[in-house]
Amino acid sequence: MPTDRPIRGELIAATSVFAYGTVVHLVHAAQMAMGNDPYRGLPAWITAFFWTLLALDPAVVVLLILRPNVGWIVGCLVLWLDAITNAVVNYPPQDPSPGLTAGRVGQAIVTLLAVAMVIAAPRVVRARR
Repeated sequence: MPTDRPIRGELIAATSVFAYGTVVHLVHAAQMAMGNDPYRGLPAWITAFFWTLLALDPAVVVLLILRPNVGWIVGCLVLWLDAITNAVVNYPPQDPSPGLTAGRVGQAIVTLLAVAMVIAAPRVVRARR
């Protein structure tokens, strides 16, 4: 991954985040193959979006490696959509559970990562020009 030193860490971190997301969605696919649907009860559009992440996350990894600026911008969009969709899934009316849940913690982490990517975007893109 050739790059300027100041943003190398950001690119490695972002690539790691999307590689991890790829693994998570592969695990969900394996669960589905074993008859345990991780998206059971969710609206079809949400299920469809989560399945598209199985392709989007590794695509962002490839873009971050080959075309870092494009990968960064696409990664921002994917993480924001993921954070919004997870918010819909993890809060009422979809999830009426009171208090803190594992899903809400996960959604908060995805949101923080999305915010961090957007904040870093100008610096990363500028450094790669």
